[in-house]
Amino acid sequence: MLEVGKAAPIFALPDADMDIVDIAAYRGKSRVVLFFYPRDDAPACTLEATDFSDHEDEFARRDCVVFGINRDDCISHAEFRDRHGISVRLLSDSDGEVCQRYGVWQSREVGGVKKQGIVRSTFIIDKQGVLRLALYGVNVKGHAQEVLRAAKGLDS
Repeated sequence: MLEVGKAAPIFALPDADMDIVDIAAYRGKSRVVLFFYPRDDAPACTLEATDFSDHEDEFARRDCVVFGINRDDCISHAEFRDRHGISVRLLSDSDGEVCQRYGVWQSREVGGVKKQGIVRSTFIIDKQGVLRLALYGVNVKGHAQEVLRAAKGLDS
């Protein structure tokens, strides 16, 4: 798991349109909000992605860009985005390297069976590339608003 106050891992991943997003390009310009979610089209994941999308303008006013990340491919992301009207960019970490670097790829028990998967997690990276918020195992309900409040708190 990552620690607040440390440099956030940098990476470049393709989005739903297969355009490469390099978060290092935001250094000195914007804060970056990353939310890791298990899979496209799962009910809770859909709620989370649409909730972040619904608040995207408010995040922009706080000088934040928002990205959702999981291991689904770009085509799955495009279909998910288009089906649900998701406006935040969805990034594909198909090999799971970024998930591992952020500590969200974990072993967990589902129905009595241990398996690897993404633990729903959210991070805020400041303009200098430093981690300012690291939340693991988040609850979807009200989460986008919680992260927005945290981003507002960084203004002071």
